[in-house]
Amino acid sequence: MQPIHYLRDSITTGFIDVLHQSSEAYRPQLLLNDKLRQKKVLTSLTKEIKECESFWISVAFLTTSGVASIISALEEFRDMGKRGKILVSDYLGFTQPEAMARLLQFSNIELKISQNRSFHAKGYLFLYSGIYNLIVGSSNLTASALSTNTEWNLKVSASIESEIVSRALDEFGREFDGAVEVDEEFLEQYREYYRGFESTRVAMATDAGLFTSRIEPNKMQVEALANINELRLAGNNKALLISATGTGKTFLSAFDVLNSGSKTMLFIVHRTNIAEAARQTYLKIFGDRYSMGLYSGQSREGQHDFVFCTIQTMSRAEHYQQFAPDHFDYIVVDETHRAAAHSYDGVLGYFKPKFLLGMTATPERTDGVDIFKLFDHNIAYEIRLNKALEEEMLVPFHYYGITDLSVDGEIIDNAAQFNQLVAVERVSHIIEKARFYGTDSGVIRGLVFCSSTDESQTLARKFEEFGYKTVALSSTSTEGQRTAAIQKLESCDIDDKLDYIFTVDIFNEGIDIPAVNQVILLRPTESAIVYIQQLGRGLRKTLGKSYLTVLDFIGNYQNNFIIPIALYGDKSYNKESLRRLLSAGSEFLPGSSTVDFDQISKERIFSSIQNSNFRLRKDLFKDYNLLKFQLGRSPFMIDFLNHDSRDPFTFVLYSKSYYNFLLLVEPELEVLDKKTQTLLQSIAIEVNNGKRVQDSVVLKELLVGNNVDNQILNRLLEEVGVSGTRVADLQSIRKNLNLEFVTVRSGDKNVTIKEANDIDFVRIENGTLVPGPDMLKLVSNPLAKDSLLDNSEFSIQTFKRQLLSEKFVDGFVLYNRYSRKDALRILDWPVNPVGLNVGGYVYDIAKQAFAIFVTYHKSDDISNTTKYADRFLNRNEFQWMSKSNRTLNSPEIQVLKSNINMRICLFVKKENKKEEEHYYLGDIVPDGESFAQTYMPGDEGASIPVVSIKFKLERPVREELYDYITGVSA
Repeated sequence: MQPIHYLRDSITTGFIDVLHQSSEAYRPQLLLNDKLRQKKVLTSLTKEIKECESFWISVAFLTTSGVASIISALEEFRDMGKRGKILVSDYLGFTQPEAMARLLQFSNIELKISQNRSFHAKGYLFLYSGIYNLIVGSSNLTASALSTNTEWNLKVSASIESEIVSRALDEFGREFDGAVEVDEEFLEQYREYYRGFESTRVAMATDAGLFTSRIEPNKMQVEALANINELRLAGNNKALLISATGTGKTFLSAFDVLNSGSKTMLFIVHRTNIAEAARQTYLKIFGDRYSMGLYSGQSREGQHDFVFCTIQTMSRAEHYQQFAPDHFDYIVVDETHRAAAHSYDGVLGYFKPKFLLGMTATPERTDGVDIFKLFDHNIAYEIRLNKALEEEMLVPFHYYGITDLSVDGEIIDNAAQFNQLVAVERVSHIIEKARFYGTDSGVIRGLVFCSSTDESQTLARKFEEFGYKTVALSSTSTEGQRTAAIQKLESCDIDDKLDYIFTVDIFNEGIDIPAVNQVILLRPTESAIVYIQQLGRGLRKTLGKSYLTVLDFIGNYQNNFIIPIALYGDKSYNKESLRRLLSAGSEFLPGSSTVDFDQISKERIFSSIQNSNFRLRKDLFKDYNLLKFQLGRSPFMIDFLNHDSRDPFTFVLYSKSYYNFLLLVEPELEVLDKKTQTLLQSIAIEVNNGKRVQDSVVLKELLVGNNVDNQILNRLLEEVGVSGTRVADLQSIRKNLNLEFVTVRSGDKNVTIKEANDIDFVRIENGTLVPGPDMLKLVSNPLAKDSLLDNSEFSIQTFKRQLLSEKFVDGFVLYNRYSRKDALRILDWPVNPVGLNVGGYVYDIAKQAFAIFVTYHKSDDISNTTKYADRFLNRNEFQWMSKSNRTLNSPEIQVLKSNINMRICLFVKKENKKEEEHYYLGDIVPDGESFAQTYMPGDEGASIPVVSIKFKLERPVREELYDYITGVSA
């Protein structure tokens, strides 16, 4: 079908009849920023730029943040030899000269500026083969307009001969012809014009509440202060605050000291400059109400009400014993993750304050030490990086994953030699990219993190050869040298100012440099904690700073998989989830932050994800102990969900049940009898995996002593948000809880788990599900009962989380992932068939169900007779091929052709990669006119008969997932 035919149908659906069948690709769409549905105007815009043949963009306002959001898409557009035009306005001097300068780097883009004071248009026009896409609405080219603001934009498709396209092109051409070409000479004049509107912009920002001299608690601080007060009222005298760098921990501590009515306070840090910065913060809150002194280095101002000290000084007995143990009403320990060091033992053991507050962005320690017990496991508040970005407590970041350069044919990797790291080709490559992506203001205030001190010192010198002012700092640098470097980096004196500070890790934490607007990462990522610490150096808000530029030069490093874990905050260690996040780019990021990888760096991360073992014993033990430290007890599976930690099902996959894993880490745990262990294992893997929720909700109800009839079952299912005859089937639930679906090998035949282990777990009596003898025995043991209850609750909550963002379709959650076994269990197959008998599809006439399983990107090493040409025609239609040696008269083809009541479910996975799970993309309907006999080449050259069918999806595939599945395999 030609695009014009698709277009007619889509216009009918969009403007006349919502029930009319059409391709969503051409339908009118309302483009919005919707945080809950994870939708951004930016996603649509970058896709259009990358895929169109040419574009015409007309906006009133252009900012560096807007350019930073689309610059990678513009790169891709340029590299394909395409051309575009952009028209902006000088209205109110809002368009930033640096933003236009950034666009002048693209020789394929013609940039002009309208000096028509009434010009306020926002329109985007993209040319495809015979079709134009037009977006008109409210979004300017600013990061907030593209990602976070409430905006309305209408996207319509029209033919090249249409009136709307003709009018749009004419109007653009008229304005463009009358506008001024932007070049370097014009930019110099415009910068003067732009500076003339500075007072107007400040006034507008003040009216919007962006600038204020009044210091009040922010949202995080208000909630944390309330929690701390509740802890105090409950008789607790310790609390730990976990809060991302830049969210105002020091101010919060000052507010709480004020709220508590404390008359004396000790603030403990690890560097003198941080102690002085904290003192300045407290002065802003308390003024001269209390005296404040410094106790560090040569300063001994311990006589003051509020004392700000370094641990290096105060840790010595002759210093802390200058004070009575109860001298300080309140003690604050900053960067609390350091408090496990022996230097803190004497101080914290000696003083007896009325309240002790610990503060850190990263309580997790790589050495496995428990920080939480120092504060009696009382967590006052926790806000991690992604949440802080979502709440706009930090500036957004624009991250660019850039392929690190090969030097002399050698790829930079973990074993790279020093001469490779400092080669002039690499230095030139880094500088070229740093200039291209730039900063928010055009003025560089950068931090560069290197692999070694020698590398940082050498690179700093080589940057100076390119005209930059730099300094390299290391652990041997004095306090004075560090302070002087920071002051020069933040200086407005062009003769005195530094462009870059090069370092290894001394600025990972505890250093406040709000002015930093560019972070360059030139080292392999060894830890998500360190990665976030380094990223966080530039996220603090300060006057005049709109965003942070992050340049990550990605070599062929083993731990590249840590990058998406850190950027997206996904600690589940689920490989497919990380791949999908990586492919989606900025769509799943909070706020107006963006993430872009070039193709090679993306492939390197994909490779690292694929080749890494996410279920190493040491990593499982580490994550278990970390949560145990935080809770002050052994965690349940549900605790890992509630704390957004590792997916607890990885413990099940490692040890066959969570109870089995506990036996490894908790030597004192009771050893259950063999049959109970078998039940816990089988139910954990085959029932409570979050896929078929009806089994889990019934099991939980039975475990707490309640029988379940149809009425109770319907109520339980309603509580988790599902309904339907397929899920509300007592006999089906009985069968699954008795483990009658899954088979195991016994001797020379397959038998069900029930048969192999003589299981009688649940029964139906008088239409009611009741416990069987094996369940009654299991619940008589508190440990076994609690283990299975926790496992069931994990399964229910996992399912409910999936249901939050997607639709429930008679047993399945749209776009959730299912193994063949899961899918057939949900479709109520009597017994799980042998995998070889399923192949690409299986059907059951009695169940009126037909399940199709597709691996979209086939491996090269499979036989020709299984290289089926299955493919999406668009997001609404799927072209499918039957198994080989099938004709139009084959039984399954006749079933598909004639049985109109047959439910057909489509499951697709991107590629094999040892992944068992497929995405459920919805139910599908065959196009009756599309059945065709065709042939495919066999292994020995013969033609093999197959049947080709076009299916229509009941719902178009979500765009982000469609792009991920159909994208070239990495």
